[in-house]
Amino acid sequence: MEDETVNETILFSPVGGTDPMSQNNYHDGSMIHICRVYKPTRVILYMSKEILQIHETDNRYIYCLDRLAEMQNRRMDYDIIERRDLKKVYDFDYFYQDFREIIEKIIDGMDKTDELLLNISSGTPAMKSGLAVLQTIEEYSCRLIQVVTPVRSMNEHNHEGYDVAGLWEVNEDNRPDFENRCREVKCPSLSLIKQEEIIKKHIHAYNYSAALEVTDALPKEATDHYRDLIQAAFYRAQMDLKKMRAVSEHSEEYMHFIPVKDDGIRPELEYALNIEVKMKRKEYADFLRALTPLLVNLMEIVLDKKCGISIDDYCSKKGNIRIWDRNRLRDSEVYRVLDDSYRERYRGSDGFRTGGPVSSDQLVILIDRFTQDNKVRRLTEELRKVEEKVRNMAAHEIVSISDEQIEKYTGFRAEQIMGKIHELFKYTGFSIPDTVWKSYDKMNEYIICHI
Repeated sequence: MEDETVNETILFSPVGGTDPMSQNNYHDGSMIHICRVYKPTRVILYMSKEILQIHETDNRYIYCLDRLAEMQNRRMDYDIIERRDLKKVYDFDYFYQDFREIIEKIIDGMDKTDELLLNISSGTPAMKSGLAVLQTIEEYSCRLIQVVTPVRSMNEHNHEGYDVAGLWEVNEDNRPDFENRCREVKCPSLSLIKQEEIIKKHIHAYNYSAALEVTDALPKEATDHYRDLIQAAFYRAQMDLKKMRAVSEHSEEYMHFIPVKDDGIRPELEYALNIEVKMKRKEYADFLRALTPLLVNLMEIVLDKKCGISIDDYCSKKGNIRIWDRNRLRDSEVYRVLDDSYRERYRGSDGFRTGGPVSSDQLVILIDRFTQDNKVRRLTEELRKVEEKVRNMAAHEIVSISDEQIEKYTGFRAEQIMGKIHELFKYTGFSIPDTVWKSYDKMNEYIICHI
């Protein structure tokens, strides 16, 4: 609210041990300092039994408010809320309830041109936290004011020999160039806190679509600092890396999303990380259906790196599909190996026929023939058998697929299958640190720490 539209500025302030001035550092206490900076027209002082006894001894609080008003050439009205029986100044529940009734009564007496300030630096810890929590839950239209101590550390309380008039004369904050130590605290609303906790849970569960939906239902100013991060994660999970880069590439945040920059392996690695997320979310049918294109690509890379055979040398394109080309295969060792294997496997057949797409089955045959590495042979054969056994199950099952069913069909749990894919990446010839497989989790942690 702009100052010129304010009819009355009301300060509600518990009174604490360093109010109105500290005789240890010769500066304002929080209550007086807020009055100095914000110039309220009405001050409502909340006094416990101990503070009331001090007030009735030397009138120090009203004395300083009067001197300040005189110095600023203005008028301030004062109300004192007395709590003569209040001894348990540590009781949070008491203050929460008492402050709630007081503040609601104050607000009921205000009009739209009035402004309310709440001092959350004076009083006991229970008083300060009671006001802050109350504002968080009730979302009053007011300002929470915190005052930094002059020495940037905890104030010492000392009431013995308190000379209020003398202290006022030596008060450092009476100087024209005094330091404004007031800070406005922006307490998030309880509803915002709850919604952001829901967003965090969605991110932990890799459900970026749901996280984005909740984010977009919140005020834009509350989510500006993290919305793009969730948007980038959503695009990454959709395998839309172009849009993801457009959102995140302008900053260092891009590094937290794509851990490997080598274009020669990045598409396969991102795809593998993507299907691992499906596994972690127990979306087993989608996980299984996604295996085939990954295994074909990985086996092609392994065949190239380990055996020196590039499948592209023997294929042509039919639309977006690569098919075995008869002319390129003619008289090649690749053709003879495939043809011999098909004749042996399918007795009475005409052998290997060209014109079909490249399959993992054919790549396993070539890897088995052209590499001497038994670990690679075993690994590719196991993954090929997994793919063969689960493909029909994923394509034709009309009930949900469980990890137990996958193990029954293949002999491996989904996590074990993913582990074999991790291992196969080691034979692609690219340097891929083990930490890469934590990429989505690290990305999630990065996003959550910004919420």
